[in-house]
Amino acid sequence: MSGPMALEPDASGPDTLALRLARKAPRPHRTDDSTLALRRPGHGPDDDQVDRLAAVLADRVGPAVHPYEVAALLEAEGLSTDVVRRRYGHPNLFSLASALYERVPRSFPEPARAPDPWRPDHVRCLLRGVLFALPGLAYLLAAPLWHAEDHAPALVVALIVSWSWGQAVGHRAHLRKAAAPREAGRTLLVGAPLGAVTATAAAVPFSGTGQVLWVVAAQSAYLAAAGVLLVLARERWLLAALTPLVAGAAVLPWWEPGPLLRAGLPLLALLATLAATVRAVRVLLAAPAAAHGPRPALTASLPYALFGLAAAVLVLLEGRRHPYAVIVLTVSMGPAEWLLYRYRGWSLAALRRTATPAAFLLRSVGVLGLCLSAYLLPLLPAALLTGADPAELLLLAAALWTALLLQAFGVAWPPAVVCLLAAGCAGAATLLRLPPGPAVLTPYCAAAALCLSGYVLWRLGRPAPHL
Repeated sequence: MSGPMALEPDASGPDTLALRLARKAPRPHRTDDSTLALRRPGHGPDDDQVDRLAAVLADRVGPAVHPYEVAALLEAEGLSTDVVRRRYGHPNLFSLASALYERVPRSFPEPARAPDPWRPDHVRCLLRGVLFALPGLAYLLAAPLWHAEDHAPALVVALIVSWSWGQAVGHRAHLRKAAAPREAGRTLLVGAPLGAVTATAAAVPFSGTGQVLWVVAAQSAYLAAAGVLLVLARERWLLAALTPLVAGAAVLPWWEPGPLLRAGLPLLALLATLAATVRAVRVLLAAPAAAHGPRPALTASLPYALFGLAAAVLVLLEGRRHPYAVIVLTVSMGPAEWLLYRYRGWSLAALRRTATPAAFLLRSVGVLGLCLSAYLLPLLPAALLTGADPAELLLLAAALWTALLLQAFGVAWPPAVVCLLAAGCAGAATLLRLPPGPAVLTPYCAAAALCLSGYVLWRLGRPAPHL
């Protein structure tokens, strides 16, 4: 042999003769703040218990972005340090939280869909559209008692003033209602009667006879009272008050009611409307008084009055040639209001699904197009049935709806100015018999609808107004 054999085990190598315990070494476990903690042999983490806990809490541990969130969850579950050590073999709560965080894969579920805060009241919107048209039954009942066509200027002037005044009073009542219901009641108590008197006085030069003036006064009083009920969302009260008109008009094709009923039923409906209005205002006035604060300026309601004036002129210009088309347009105001709510709800949904301003603008174009299509398409067959020019009626409706949409977002002056310019130009062209002749509304309403639609996309195509 080349050298002596070592009779002692080599201290530098492994001790091959050393006895080893047949015990399974604990599996290494990563922790945050306990990796240096001393553990007694055989007392490491209980992986089975930790796995069970991970399975139970998987749906709440998965969305966590840091082990500290899991630690907060465990603490909320009532796990104390003693329980963590005894049951799961971890030295503290943070060690167990780290183990659970590593075991459960990350999952970030979509948040629950929030309820639509702009969900419209379908019945209320439909009812409002009907209520806008039902007062026309009074003219149908009373037509044989006087020659309404000979006194149309008085009725038209009073109607224009009533619409304009009603828009301003309604807006101011909504502003005051934000402070307290009693303040809104005071606004309506003063504003509505004053509007009726103003509308009647404006029609005096065109009335001629006392009978016509009484009819104008009744019309102005009804419009003022009905406006109050609509502002206060008392549509069912107004429908109940108009029941005599509905009953009288329903029997006309089969029975002649006679002069007494023809005059009495509209008067009864007017008195019922006034009584319902008085009751609604008294409820507001009985509310507690609010702390005195700054009152909104009267000029804040001026653009709404100007829009009411412009809308009345445009609608009456359409009614000169196609009165039945105006009835259709009036009834469509109910679906138009429903679509105003839908626009806001769909815009919020688009905001949740987009991540960039450009993407939201693109979706806003689609939402506006969808709402306009849903509003205008049903008017197309109605225009054909009533003999109206479809382009004229649809463009007028589009201009009015986009103006109302901007007003719903508190943008008042641009739609008022645009509609007032369109109404002024169309009215001047009609009075002076300027081109384009009978179809005078088409170019001006087209220009107004185009300007207002572009302004809607510029103003409401951004996320800020919808937040």
